[in-house]
Amino acid sequence: MRLHGVKTLPPPPRFPIYMDYQATTPVDPRVLDAMLPFWTDGFGNPHSEGHRYGWDARAAVEKARGQVADLIGADDDEIVFVSGATESCNIALRGIARASRGRGRILTLSTEHPAVLDTVRHLGRDGFDVEILPVMEDGVADVAALKDALSAETSLASVMLANNEIGVIQPLAEIAAICREVGAVVHTDATQAAGRMEVDVDELGVDLLSFSGHKIYGPKGVGALYVRDRPGLRLAPVFTGGSQERGIRPGTVAAPLAVGLGAACEIAAREWREDARRMSDLAARLYARLVAEFPNLRLFGSAERRVPGNLNIGVPGALAERVVEAVSDTVAISTGAACSTGSPEPSHALTALGVGCETAATGVRISLGRFTTPEEVEKAGDALIRALKAIVGG
Repeated sequence: MRLHGVKTLPPPPRFPIYMDYQATTPVDPRVLDAMLPFWTDGFGNPHSEGHRYGWDARAAVEKARGQVADLIGADDDEIVFVSGATESCNIALRGIARASRGRGRILTLSTEHPAVLDTVRHLGRDGFDVEILPVMEDGVADVAALKDALSAETSLASVMLANNEIGVIQPLAEIAAICREVGAVVHTDATQAAGRMEVDVDELGVDLLSFSGHKIYGPKGVGALYVRDRPGLRLAPVFTGGSQERGIRPGTVAAPLAVGLGAACEIAAREWREDARRMSDLAARLYARLVAEFPNLRLFGSAERRVPGNLNIGVPGALAERVVEAVSDTVAISTGAACSTGSPEPSHALTALGVGCETAATGVRISLGRFTTPEEVEKAGDALIRALKAIVGG
């Protein structure tokens, strides 16, 4: 395991150039090094209490729990291992809703990931009073409108920290403070924020936080749910069948995946500031090139409140699907959320900004990451400029 020594060399160059880091990230070689022993000799069940194989696996899982907790400023016993952010969000929202005891009002934003939006809508069909609040034209929550929507009946508010399509960072600490005034539990989907920016559960004031390993250079199939240890906060079980993970997520914890998540969190805690600086600089360089060629290019979402490395752009007349296809031999980008692939509808996150469907259909998401190089940015810029000129002329 090489987590503290000289930084391991990045993976070899990829072609097409990979610029879809908000869909998923490659596993950092140091994370793979940490995981490998637990696929072979360290194969024990971490819940086996009678022998060395179980003890060793449990020790590794608990170390990983501490690494996850450290990334977000939590205590070890506040971390629950899950399969990913979608499961984490479901457990959080459904668990609070079931335990609400009559305080059945739930608030969220129109730009949330489907893991939250679809869950909230399902809860609405189950009889809960749900309200999906609009955002302002830059994608930032209208805090005054959210405050007006709160009441003594509000049991839960779920607000994403950083958006998965437009990269907008919400004023979550301010929102959480307002929600606490009426006793509402606050959940955040921090999948696009953890490991990319400062995330501290106490500074944010949240009660529940969700994220995935594969967005921070860890393995797919593992994530975490933070559950604040405070009186009165209770999650009703969504699953049954075991007492693992405090009964919140029963089932055998996958030790190799937990170890990988822990290693990814440890690396991110140490390196996110430098990663963020590099990604911001490279994204600004790419954006400047594109704007110079296409002055009518639109940046969707707030330019100031934006997660490092995210660009969501559109040029009038250039359908996103055509742009993505045109550059696919050179650079891998997307039309928006990977979870929505195949949907004929425009991005809900873009239409929530108040733009028309025609404008929303031009939105292309470019997301840079730890292993993006300046040379790749230059080549990607060349490819995008050629493609856009071929589509719209110029």
